[in-house]
Amino acid sequence: MSHEFSRRSFLGLGAVAAVGSVAALGGCAPQAQTEMPVTGGEEAKSAEVDWLGVEPTIDESEITATQDTDLVIVGAGCGGLACAATAAQLGLDFMLFDKNTKVQDTREYFAAVNTKYTREAGEEVDKIRTMNEIARYSNGLTNRSVLKVWLDESAEAFEWVDELVQNETGKELYLEIAPDLTEHGYFAPTVNHMHAPYYDGVMRNDVLQKVVEDEGHTIAFEHELVKLVHDEAGTKVTGAIFKTKDGYLQVNANKGVLLATGGYPANPVMMNALQPNVAKCVTASSFSPVCDGSGIKAALWAGADMDKVPAPMIFNRGAVDAGVDAGYVGEGEDAIFPGSIFQLNIGSQPFMAVNRNGVRFTNESLPYDNVCHASALQPGGVWCQIFDANAPEDIDRFAQAGCARLTTDPIRQGAAIDDLCAAALEPGIMKKADTLDELADMLGFEGESKTAFLAQVDRYNELYDAQADEDFGKEPHRLSAIRQAPFYGCWFGGSLLTTIDGLTINEEMQVLNTEGNVIEGLYAAGDCSGSLFAGTYPEYVVGLACGRTSTQGRHVARRMAGDL
Repeated sequence: MSHEFSRRSFLGLGAVAAVGSVAALGGCAPQAQTEMPVTGGEEAKSAEVDWLGVEPTIDESEITATQDTDLVIVGAGCGGLACAATAAQLGLDFMLFDKNTKVQDTREYFAAVNTKYTREAGEEVDKIRTMNEIARYSNGLTNRSVLKVWLDESAEAFEWVDELVQNETGKELYLEIAPDLTEHGYFAPTVNHMHAPYYDGVMRNDVLQKVVEDEGHTIAFEHELVKLVHDEAGTKVTGAIFKTKDGYLQVNANKGVLLATGGYPANPVMMNALQPNVAKCVTASSFSPVCDGSGIKAALWAGADMDKVPAPMIFNRGAVDAGVDAGYVGEGEDAIFPGSIFQLNIGSQPFMAVNRNGVRFTNESLPYDNVCHASALQPGGVWCQIFDANAPEDIDRFAQAGCARLTTDPIRQGAAIDDLCAAALEPGIMKKADTLDELADMLGFEGESKTAFLAQVDRYNELYDAQADEDFGKEPHRLSAIRQAPFYGCWFGGSLLTTIDGLTINEEMQVLNTEGNVIEGLYAAGDCSGSLFAGTYPEYVVGLACGRTSTQGRHVARRMAGDL
């Protein structure tokens, strides 16, 4: 396996972060729907009705064209393209629709269990232990039958797409060997696969698009899902209606409709109604702007059920200037998060973090969103990260997982700290100073908070010297001294990547109605589907979201073609 990466690909990724671009994942109500269980009494129930809205009424006279196919796939992301490419190869009759003008960038991670690469590396993954760990993250709300599809089929799904990618691009496979976190209370299986150089050139979804087109199919872009064609009882879906530049198109599906439309992070009305805690700690957007929950809403109008416990995917990387609070700016559908840097990866390093009073408030060495949730209880919902000139050596020792690896990531090996932080240093959002006293002023600490901040640095250095975090229990190897100039500081909130609570499904990705019965002809894969996560995302199972999405999409096509 090659671990060679170009310096250009790393700097290019940093430039994308600086301008705030997004890598896509890779978004009349039946009376029963207004009775969906919600928390918070009448006020929350009112909010739920507001976000769900009323199913559009499209008169037959407004339908300018009608088409027929066996399988309608809505969404050309990781799940939709995996389904479409599989369907194309297996000879299924299908049509693929997407509201974008082109296929968005791929999130390059792919978690797969016990592939030929993990076996070659001697990293056999314990499926039962992995299942139990993921279920633990969800407090037992994981549907293990749904999870088993990923556990049992992800190796085949990845090896299928891996062959396609390597044949088309010449890229090689990079397998991330997971750190041993057992003594710290976590299990991190080796499951993350990427094609190197990643986020550079032709990516996985580009290859899948080519498979679809080479087999004689096209992707119908600029087709926005308006509603599903369904019965009034919430038992059957027979097609979908799309808004196009030429009017409304109805597509009848003989075998089914697959929703692969992503979550709802780009819908602030839904977010405030269903995930009110997110706004208390998030400052930046990492999500695709088309992930607006439209697929989820269409299914709910058709009688579907949805997860009751929210599950946001939040990274601790939303860099903002001093004085900026977490939360939305603006109202309703126009609300946005204030940060202009969608992800500054150094935010995920376990350096000392303090609140606006200048004091630590948590163990910084935890899964990404734990720090964010802890900051929701702090003034402004933000925290300040502090480190010194020895940061690259510290990061090497920290040995983080996934996209938090930084200097241990092949594309960033040897990078100077100022290069790693350029997206925030250049506009002055991250502060850099020759003395801690000067840094404190630049970060907005004054009076009692400045005194507390300087005392906290001294205390943190004491903990480092003792190699024991008696205050919050951070692992010794993830402590660091703050003594070597220049000194760096930056305020952070969370960066919202997506939502992973969605439509209730079974192990065949069939959507269930509010009575727990299958809605005939309706399927969901990826972030618009649920039944897997609750409360949080198991970030030490690196690449799980992308891996399960692609595996689910492929499963639907294989099952429909009789290949499973």
